[in-house]
Amino acid sequence: MTGEPSFFEIGVDDPERGRTFYGTLFGWDLERGPSGRGYAIGTPGLPGGMHGGDKGAASPYLFFRVDDLDAAVAKVLELGGTIEELGDEGEEDPGSAARFGRFKLCRDDQGSGFGLHEPPSRAG
Repeated sequence: MTGEPSFFEIGVDDPERGRTFYGTLFGWDLERGPSGRGYAIGTPGLPGGMHGGDKGAASPYLFFRVDDLDAAVAKVLELGGTIEELGDEGEEDPGSAARFGRFKLCRDDQGSGFGLHEPPSRAG
């Protein structure tokens, strides 16, 4: 199935401060992520992540599951949306992609941000 929320991502300037703040506020279990630069967030519901380097008032992203990331990206562009170029999106690190899948940050045709997430293949 596609379109259901699959995870959320919080961008902060300093991941250590973010870990302290959100971990204390919500009682979340935050473990170092595979890149070593952020955290995986364990919640009783939707899984999440936290990354650093976002200055100012960054907004959380909600990622929606898709079966084919490349086809979904093409559809976003066809509909007038845009794709954010970030550099490290889980694809340069094969271990990370195998564990978390592939993802892209997008903007709809009005500029609102969201994410697309293709979970890792269970085959193999």
